[in-house]
Amino acid sequence: MSQVKENDTVKVHYTGKLVDGQVFDSSLEREPLEFKLGEGQLIPGFENGILNMAVNEKKTINIPSSEAYGEVRQELLQEIPKNELPEDIKPEVGMGLVSRTPEGREIQLVVADVKDESIVVDANHPLAGKDLIFEIEVLEIK
Repeated sequence: MSQVKENDTVKVHYTGKLVDGQVFDSSLEREPLEFKLGEGQLIPGFENGILNMAVNEKKTINIPSSEAYGEVRQELLQEIPKNELPEDIKPEVGMGLVSRTPEGREIQLVVADVKDESIVVDANHPLAGKDLIFEIEVLEIK
């Protein structure tokens, strides 16, 4: 029986959960995820977790934050004066914002704190600092 190995292209269904059981993503209601191992498309813990799995095999893998989206990086938190925001924005904690680098690249930000004269924005991945649990089923190995 064939098993998943480096450089294989695989199709999987998955459900991603936080340690408290909250589901943050799932492919069950849509097309399965197809990807080639070793290209860095997915977090390292996910790719390592499916190595040696067989077609139709199901498995639950626990991924520490260091093998997922890393730790929260304090340098990605930035305080911005409210007068630099567009006038129509009323910032609230948890609100998503988009900023552009001088090169034109978009950066996704989340409002982490609202102060009297400024806001604190967070450019960390929303799952940074979190350990993850994935329930995975391998559907196909190419």
